[in-house]
Order: sequence, then structure tokens, then C-alpha cells
Amino acid sequence: MNAILTINSGSSSLKASLFLPGGERRNFRYEHIGHGFPHDHREAFAALIGELGGVVPDAVGHRFVHGGDVADPARLVDGAERARLESITALAPLHMPGNLMGVDVCREHFDVPQIACFDTAFHATLPELAWRLPIPQDLGLRRYGFHGLNYAHVARTLPGILGHAARGRIVVAHLGSGASLCLLENLQSVDTTMGYTPAGGIVMGTRSGDLDPGVMLELGKRYAPAQLSDLVYHHMGLLALSGGENNEMAALVESRNPQARFAVEYFSRQVRAAIGAFAAKAGGIDGLVFSGGIGEHSPQVRFMICEALEFLGFKLDHHSNRANEGILNSQGSKPILIVPADEEGMIAGLVGQIQG
Repeated sequence: MNAILTINSGSSSLKASLFLPGGERRNFRYEHIGHGFPHDHREAFAALIGELGGVVPDAVGHRFVHGGDVADPARLVDGAERARLESITALAPLHMPGNLMGVDVCREHFDVPQIACFDTAFHATLPELAWRLPIPQDLGLRRYGFHGLNYAHVARTLPGILGHAARGRIVVAHLGSGASLCLLENLQSVDTTMGYTPAGGIVMGTRSGDLDPGVMLELGKRYAPAQLSDLVYHHMGLLALSGGENNEMAALVESRNPQARFAVEYFSRQVRAAIGAFAAKAGGIDGLVFSGGIGEHSPQVRFMICEALEFLGFKLDHHSNRANEGILNSQGSKPILIVPADEEGMIAGLVGQIQG
């Protein structure tokens, strides 16, 4: 295998991994960008280049949150492809600028192929009932779905844990600063909570998730377009529900502020509602998987989500839950799992396929 550098530039973090011949993997993490060092994504990229210590990869794979209408899981970023990605930046303004910056910074340092890997591509299997919006079709808008690289990683991992049962009706909850859920059947996406942009679905750190269209019409009267975009992507969600205290779940869980507690309960209730909706659509669900920063590391949130799901056959083992173990369900319960997110591993695999 050639040396592959993977770049996962999120809304508030930069995660990178260097995959070396022989199987060695080096991980680089820059969390909470904007809250100290690094104070922005460019500073984080500069730190990454420094930590690589002169290593030059043979190819660089980048996570792109939005791929538009492209169903390809990965594409070589030539001039035409970069221009296409630039043209759809407005579909994910919290993420796409950082995704594009990663390509540009890496091109400054490495004369090697840059490959875009798309979060939206995993949801190309959505049936029309899931991707159609109840608006005139000639508007050209549809539901896409996101977090697809990690959902693909989970789908790839599940057979090794559940065997043939992995091909059943599995709900995966990717819970982090950005959060969504996906319904898998036969290890393929058949429904998901996010829609046309990553602003939709359940409540998130600074994004509201789905809102009554009338609310947006009213806000459109009060704010100029740029102000409204800033409000939608940076000032809603858990931050707003907690009265401006914090948008980080770990801090909210530890807070004694009643508004922080309210935000945690609101989030957990919305996740439960999404699981219940998928169960109704699918005629039942066979397994539940937690992933992402909150899903992997917050026993309290997992408990608040699962405590009302016994009617669906899910019951936590409290010791396993507190210990963040891989298998969380009690005896007699349907499977409840933690599968740690690994978008970087999926990206490396896709780059390897493109490189052939």
C-alpha cells in the first residue's frame, strides 16, 4: 500500500490520519477549533503539516460533506471537479469551505493526487419515498443525507459483530456536534434524518435541525440573508436551548444550569423520536448503534435515549453503558452497540480504490 493521508475537516475539528505501507497508522486531532488553539482551520492545517515532519504521502483523501447529485463515492479533484465543489458550497456552508481549504493547503505542500470522498454518496440507495421533498419537482431540490462515510464504515463493521443479523433493520445514531440518524436495511441506507443540507434533522450543537417553514419565513423578514445564514448555522441548537451556555454536550451534561439540563433532555428526546419514527416506517428495528463523539462517550445521553425504548425491545446494561463498552445491551435485549467512528479509514479505502 502507498502512503495515504486522509483529511476530515469538520465544522469544529480537523482529524487526519497517515496510513503508511506495512499497516502503520498515525492519527492527528485538532478539536474545538475556534476555542483557543487552533483558532481557525488554516492554523489547524499548518499544525498538521508541521506534525507530519516532512513525510510526503502518495495521495491525499478528503472528506467532503456534500457531493451534490454525484453518486460516486470518490472523485479525483482536478480543476473541473474543484470548480464543481466550489459551486455547491452554499449547500453546506459550515463544512465545505474547510473541505476545500484542505485541498488547497495540501496542494501547496504535496504534488500528489487529491481525492474527494463524499458523505452524501452512501445515501444514493435512498428510495424515492425517502429522498423526495413535498415541493414542486421542477425546483430541483431533494433530500441527500450526510455522515455517509461513517455510516459506510459502520455498515462495513457490523457483519463482524452481528453476523447475518447485521442485514436486518439497524438504526445508526451518529451523534456529535453535527448529528443524524440512518436506517439501514441489508447494510444500505433507506432513510436518514438530515435532508437537503446538514442543517436539517435532529437538533445539533449550533444547528436547530428541522423547523416549521413558517418559522423560517418569519426569520426571513427579520434578518438579511447573510445574518440568517449565520443564525441558522452558528447560533441555534443546543447553544440556544441552553441559553447560550454551551454547544458542547460534555459541558452541558456536567452543568448544573437548568437550561443546560433542558438542552440535554431536548436532544435525547429528539433522538428517541427519530428512532421511533424509523421503527414505524420499517415495521420494527433489529439493532441500535451509537457512533460519533456523543454517541461513543456520553453514557448519560445514551441512557436518556434508551430508557424509553424498552417497548421496542432495547434495554441497556448499565455497567456496560457506564464503561462505554462495545456491546451495551442487557441479556434478552436486542443489540445496542457502540461502533467508533472511522471516516478516515473509509477515506483511505476509497483512495486506494481510485489509485488502483
